[in-house]
Amino acid sequence: MMKSGKAAMVRMVTAFGLAGLTLALAGCSSTAVDEPPSIYSATMAKPVPTDVYPVIEGKLPAASTQMSNEEAASQSARLTALGNARSSGQISEAEYQRRLKELQLLAANHGADTLKQIQN
Repeated sequence: MMKSGKAAMVRMVTAFGLAGLTLALAGCSSTAVDEPPSIYSATMAKPVPTDVYPVIEGKLPAASTQMSNEEAASQSARLTALGNARSSGQISEAEYQRRLKELQLLAANHGADTLKQIQN
């Protein structure tokens, strides 16, 4: 009775071992699954149209060149010198107002003038 029980146990362990080995080997073989791409990847794969407005992809070009540090320092020095000359009395109030008006006109018209240069 012991021998038949032991033999049955060995057969059962062998059967489970073979079944496990079969499952393990079946798991190693992979088949290609045709999944549709996600909405995100399908959207990102599309070519980006460049003829529509507004274009929000990529780096946008500047409308004009940026003022350099040297130009900014020069302008600041000019304005500081003008203020110092006025406060020390080196220039008259009329001259100060003339120069101030000149700078204000430059500020008012600079955008429109630059736009005309860009468009031409």
